[in-house]
Amino acid sequence: MTTRAEQREATRYRIVDAAVDAFAAYGYDGAGTRDIAARADVTQGLLTYHFTAKIDLWQAAADRLFSDLADNMPPIDQGDVESVRSAIRAYVRFSAARPQLCHFMVDAGRSDDDRMRWLVDTYLRGWHAQIATLAGGEELASHLHYALVGASSLFFALAPENERLSGRDPMSPDVIERHADYVARLFVP
Repeated sequence: MTTRAEQREATRYRIVDAAVDAFAAYGYDGAGTRDIAARADVTQGLLTYHFTAKIDLWQAAADRLFSDLADNMPPIDQGDVESVRSAIRAYVRFSAARPQLCHFMVDAGRSDDDRMRWLVDTYLRGWHAQIATLAGGEELASHLHYALVGASSLFFALAPENERLSGRDPMSPDVIERHADYVARLFVP
């Protein structure tokens, strides 16, 4: 038998999943809480019970995406080339599985507002510091960061365009693996 607490947690989980999809598809301004409630198959009142403000729901969606990313990333030994390649491959695979992260980040990164600053301070600074170590310092870190993010994620975030252009399904397992290997070897020859 499911407890009340388990039911609340399952409902909250569905709401956050729906929020991830809605914010990725429509951006913060375009995603409405009524749409998110409908996607989660809950009432607006139940959504409001769990998240009193839209920004709280957005932060929970960001937390979910970055938690899922962290769960899928292997530890990185900066001095071991294959360890770094393995981490890049994992990031590419995650980008294929969760293209919502790219859409979410592009929407948040376009404005110098509280949401963007929160994302940078909460999640991106740590990743950026690791990339700075790989890049040999801060001077090239931002270049490497955005080149790696773009190479890893746009291939999947723009899947319909990619498929039309290439004639191949970018979401097929063999294409994902080839892309993961290509990106890993591109950045760590």
